[in-house]
Amino acid sequence: MRILWFILIFVSLTSHGDAHGPDSCNHEGGLCRVGNCIPGEYLARYCFEPIILCCKTLSPTTVKS
Repeated sequence: MRILWFILIFVSLTSHGDAHGPDSCNHEGGLCRVGNCIPGEYLARYCFEPIILCCKTLSPTTVKS
């Protein structure tokens, strides 16, 4: 019976939310991070929702003079 609970939890975690996984995050130029993105990055989506984030670097803004 315990193994059934572990399987249920595993399936629940792998199919939860809008998580795409680390491969698609890395393919699109992002990095998976636990907790928060570092300064200079923004949350693009989740690698594994809601804990592991897919963070991308902020693009530099162009300033017209």
